[in-house]
Amino acid sequence: MRIAVAGSIATDHLMTFQGRFSEQIIPDQIQQLSLSFLIDELDVRRGGVAANICFGMGGFGLTPVLVGAAGTDFEEYRSWLDRHGVDTSAVHISELRHTARFICTTDLDQNQIASFYAGAMAEARNIELQPIADRVGGLDLVLIGADDPAAMVRHSEECRSRSIPFAADPSQQLARMDGEQVRSLIEGAAFLFSNEYEKALAEQKTGWSDEEILELVGTRVTTLGAKGARIDREGEPSVHVPSAAVGELVDPTGMGDAFRAGFLAAHSWGLPLERAAQVGNATAAHCLEADGPQEYSLTGASLTERLERSYGSEVAAEVAPFV
Repeated sequence: MRIAVAGSIATDHLMTFQGRFSEQIIPDQIQQLSLSFLIDELDVRRGGVAANICFGMGGFGLTPVLVGAAGTDFEEYRSWLDRHGVDTSAVHISELRHTARFICTTDLDQNQIASFYAGAMAEARNIELQPIADRVGGLDLVLIGADDPAAMVRHSEECRSRSIPFAADPSQQLARMDGEQVRSLIEGAAFLFSNEYEKALAEQKTGWSDEEILELVGTRVTTLGAKGARIDREGEPSVHVPSAAVGELVDPTGMGDAFRAGFLAAHSWGLPLERAAQVGNATAAHCLEADGPQEYSLTGASLTERLERSYGSEVAAEVAPFV
């Protein structure tokens, strides 16, 4: 199964605040908020939702096609992704802008405050999917992740017009997109990914109810943080998949991307949706235990051990032949 992942390519600047944001914010002064946090550590990591998802899929032995825009400073990052099984030949290189930057501070409660500089990502709207599909021998699924909003809408429109199955995953860009853009992005999607807050925001912005959205998409996958994930399909009961067992909590950055990598890998193997969510949760747990969204190490043994510990030996045995 050939999967392309369209979305942001970025460098993550990750910082840790040895305190709690909630203790620094005065509720009745929120309209005049002006805060500065003394940071003890700064880690510069490779990131961006599309690159993170592709990295995770590459760890499963797949060769996902990365679709996005980066700057001329991308070459070292490209080499890293190439070595981890990612097809980077479709990345558009800007002659004017640097690769995007994600700047995030995490407190002791794992709450985060983040900013994102788009940079070269603004040129992703110039990317056409059909030439990429022609070059790789066709695309079975395109995940459309957080990116330049115009690029996200263009990709979904092209997928519909060319009958290419796609997964809509607007995540952080929901806050920036208007209702018309969100409706255009998700209508007809084979999968719609979001977390709980994004699910409610999508409904608010589109004006569509949960039931109406389920009529327009094939499968709705909602990540629930520590509670796992939920899978919804029209006319079928919801399936709740508890989270996987986790050891030391290190950094939540990239957990959602790791979940998508595991979910899509299992889907490409032909496993049922519940199993795909279990693999996604297990992959996310690996990421949570690492310091950065592409710093985790996942092997067939570590995945099956996590699945057995979390969901039982039958689940692990069903996944084992693919890893």
